[in-house]
Amino acid sequence: MNLTAESHRVPLSDGNSIPLLGLGTYADPQKTPKGSCLESVKIAIDTGYRHIDGAFVYYNEHEVGQAIREKIAEGRIKREDIFYCGKLWNTCHPPELVRPTLEKTLKILQLDYVDLYIIELPMAFKAMEACKDAGLAKSIGVSNFNRRQLEMILNKPGLKYKPVSNQVECHPYFTQPKLLEFCRQHNIVIVGYSPLGTSRDETWVNVSSPPLLKDPVLNAIGKKYNKTAAQVALRFSIQRGVVVIPKSFNPQRIRENFQIFDFCLTEKEMKEIEALNKNVRYVELLMWHSACFMEDGLERKTPKTLDKMYIAPFPQLRNFTRHPTFAASSCMHPR
Repeated sequence: MNLTAESHRVPLSDGNSIPLLGLGTYADPQKTPKGSCLESVKIAIDTGYRHIDGAFVYYNEHEVGQAIREKIAEGRIKREDIFYCGKLWNTCHPPELVRPTLEKTLKILQLDYVDLYIIELPMAFKAMEACKDAGLAKSIGVSNFNRRQLEMILNKPGLKYKPVSNQVECHPYFTQPKLLEFCRQHNIVIVGYSPLGTSRDETWVNVSSPPLLKDPVLNAIGKKYNKTAAQVALRFSIQRGVVVIPKSFNPQRIRENFQIFDFCLTEKEMKEIEALNKNVRYVELLMWHSACFMEDGLERKTPKTLDKMYIAPFPQLRNFTRHPTFAASSCMHPR
């Protein structure tokens, strides 16, 4: 695979393509200064990023959209150059809420479509297919699906479009070899979040886990190529065909994370890094307990009535219902 800063897209099963390196944009809305995401996305686009990963519940899609539109207005990019991935929040999965929620995201972004729209947890998929048919999403995928859950979707009667991607935690300490192989067999691209082992935020992370970027193997390989451990970890993933979306609002790190196309790990080095796998999951998904349901006989734990839906995982997300665009008809109701 010949990867360059200008050309590092991989094909998706529906005929579209996705850049292997993207910018993650999650940040705690209570702790992040306004405008931070806007400036970071603009810096990323100027650096060469063409893949931006965002979400309805990150509370900053308006800044992402503004950055994209400003760069289009400058003539720096065209809309078709940018790959934007949005996510359907887990209390908005009843079929009647899927399209309205996506339309709200598009209204905030002030864009006509998203390039990829994904389900955060095992939820309804049929309504996502309708969004693709309507041109609101170029591709549709899933997130945090294990093999059994993927098989549920793939074997679903009347399936029109299979998911093109599965966004999961993936990094040298959690390489997901079995899931990666299964997805390869079914032409599903793995998108790895927390590819650098994520932050040490106790609300998200098992902070007792060893910090990935202090690993001596990654640092020794980095020294050989005059690269950081982070750059080595990212290069490892993209050489496996795993899309990575490291989050950073630090201009220097945004630029450093993009400098992974001027070196190549040897087969021996790839095996050395693969051997680091500890099956360590940094992001503990127990916080996502507020909804876990699927339609058509699959598991359903959250009622469809809007007044019973809430956002228990993140106390700070209770403020999302105050968003000026969402306040009148938000599908996210605090408990």
